[in-house]
Amino acid sequence: MVKRVVVLDYGSGNLRSAERALARVGADVTVTSDLDAAMEADGLVVPGVGAFAACMAGLLGVRGEQVVGRRLAGGRPVLGICVGMQILFAKGVEHGVETEGCGEWPGTVEQLEAPVLPHMGWNTVKAPEGSVLFRGLDADTRFYFVHSYGVREWELRPGPGFAEPLVTWAEHGVPFVAAAENGPLMATQFHPEKSGDAGAALLTNWLGVL
Repeated sequence: MVKRVVVLDYGSGNLRSAERALARVGADVTVTSDLDAAMEADGLVVPGVGAFAACMAGLLGVRGEQVVGRRLAGGRPVLGICVGMQILFAKGVEHGVETEGCGEWPGTVEQLEAPVLPHMGWNTVKAPEGSVLFRGLDADTRFYFVHSYGVREWELRPGPGFAEPLVTWAEHGVPFVAAAENGPLMATQFHPEKSGDAGAALLTNWLGVL
């Protein structure tokens, strides 16, 4: 069956690039801010580029945080991309200003400590065993990053009856979270829609769990 995917339009992100990349791997894609469509789709993609605070304001403006929360409460898949991943965390700190995120994961998005920022270009990642997103991809596979901020510490810990999320790391000056898989909630700091065949393989893997 063809999977129906909504790319959430909240005024931020590479909407058409994401749409084309998902269509390339066989999804039936709609770009919209309609919350009913976002709820009913097999999968929801939350893109994002630019500043954490601006993206969060845009998401709140279309009540996107509500649809993300409702989908996850019902076990419905959500994929965050770049700043669309960052706003899933508890907070972001930019230029000394703290902005509250969606809070689906604990943790802080902060500036990377690196000699050159932004981190822009191709980089490898270290995916954990059992990863769904990186299934079938070699360890030397490169993905395309464009960012100056990231999550440098994973704070969500497993507990009774709670499986440990699968966290993928990359490094630019310091280690940072490159991707996370936590039940129906998955996200990548890099841009799969700009990562060529590697990104297409990852998106195909995600469609396989919808």
